Amino acid sequence: MKVVFTLVFALFAYSQSTQAQTIPVDLELVLAADGSGSIDDIELALQRDGYATAVTNDQVLALLTGGLHGKTAIAYVEWGDALSQATIVDWTVIDGPESAQAFAEALRSAPREAWGYNSISAAIDYSVTLMETNPHRGIRRIIDISGDGPNIGGRPVTDARDDAVAMGITINALVINSGRGGYRGPGGIPLDVHYQRDVIGGIGSFVKIAERNENFAEAVIEKMLLEIADSGAPIEGVR
Repeated sequence: MKVVFTLVFALFAYSQSTQAQTIPVDLELVLAADGSGSIDDIELALQRDGYATAVTNDQVLALLTGGLHGKTAIAYVEWGDALSQATIVDWTVIDGPESAQAFAEALRSAPREAWGYNSISAAIDYSVTLMETNPHRGIRRIIDISGDGPNIGGRPVTDARDDAVAMGITINALVINSGRGGYRGPGGIPLDVHYQRDVIGGIGSFVKIAERNENFAEAVIEKMLLEIADSGAPIEGVR
């Protein structure tokens, strides 16, 4: 009897400890940006500045902090080939201008880490792992993929997409038009069609196109406003 009581008490204590360590947030958001070989250092800095500008934008910040809990957890990832994904800025709770600015500064100053070419499937899998292992519990969970090329390497991107969606995660995408006709999808289809068909999924998922030579920050702001304000019902029973 004493052994049973001890076991029950230990399980109860573990449960209480786990709950105490969980941080409730309105949204868990992974910003997964293309850091592959098709993105040069100038373009990489442009992308990072775009996301840093978006997170500190007054309208975006109002949505990030305007939900039930008043805070959003964000991580920024850059990805290359199937063996190269890097967390550039780890999970940061955005609950006001100071935390948003700290995230932006960390993003702009971090060194480049990803290499190789375009495994979107590995980027999705990596982002899912970040969500499953962080201390936050979001009412919604979104992976925000941006890229200028098709999936190359790793497992089929549709399999990664489907597994993430089955876990209650929404995947949105920002297709970067590289000019000169841009990169194409499988079989020569337009890149945005490839992302629409094979990459995005989940409640309210969408693809937005950003022109590389135009204001990238404006495109990111518009995209984040759309995905954060999404009124889709929370997924019950996730994790």
